[in-house]
Amino acid sequence: MPLEFLFGKKKTPEELLKQNQRALNKAIRDLDRERAKLEQQEKKVIADIKKMAKAGQMDATKIMAKDLVRTRRYVKKFIMMKANLQAVSLKIQTLRSTNSMAQAMKGVAKALGRMNKQLNLPQIQKIMMEFEKQSEIMDMKEEMMNDAIDDVIGDEEDDEESDAIVAQVFDELGLSLTDQLADLPANDSSLSTASRAPKQPQAAAAGNGDLDADLQARLDNLRRD
Repeated sequence: MPLEFLFGKKKTPEELLKQNQRALNKAIRDLDRERAKLEQQEKKVIADIKKMAKAGQMDATKIMAKDLVRTRRYVKKFIMMKANLQAVSLKIQTLRSTNSMAQAMKGVAKALGRMNKQLNLPQIQKIMMEFEKQSEIMDMKEEMMNDAIDDVIGDEEDDEESDAIVAQVFDELGLSLTDQLADLPANDSSLSTASRAPKQPQAAAAGNGDLDADLQARLDNLRRD
């Protein structure tokens, strides 16, 4: 604390680079102002040289010509100094960018280190194995449920699918199922009903005959007793 009070707080490299870059930018602006003044003075000297030459004052004209040469030389020097300062400023900017990148990489490295310490590979492997196991169990249950559902409603779906296929075939042939059924002979139904009708009395007669035989057998047994 006393040292900071006497000499000020110690600056970081980033702050030092920023301070130096501000100083360089200020120097570049000052050089631009001085160069602009010299260029204005150069124009004035040229005008005075022309004026003295017209007046025939050769000595004054020679002196002003030397002054013009020196002015142009100073303007050239200022341009070169500005270029050098800009090159230094660019280097400082590069250093700042490099320092920022290094600080960012340092932070990323610390974060990665913390993440690596928190990662427990055996535990993660165990979790993944358990997840795979539960996924397989769920797939098996889902397959069993689908099989059960197919057993219950599968026949109806097959019938609907077969009807759809038949209808599609008739559509491709340009026919309709109702037309095909209408073309069937009407006597078939009557024949089928007629053929079935005599069977019912025969079955009834056979059943009555069995009952009568059973009753007759019981009566005979009673008479014998």
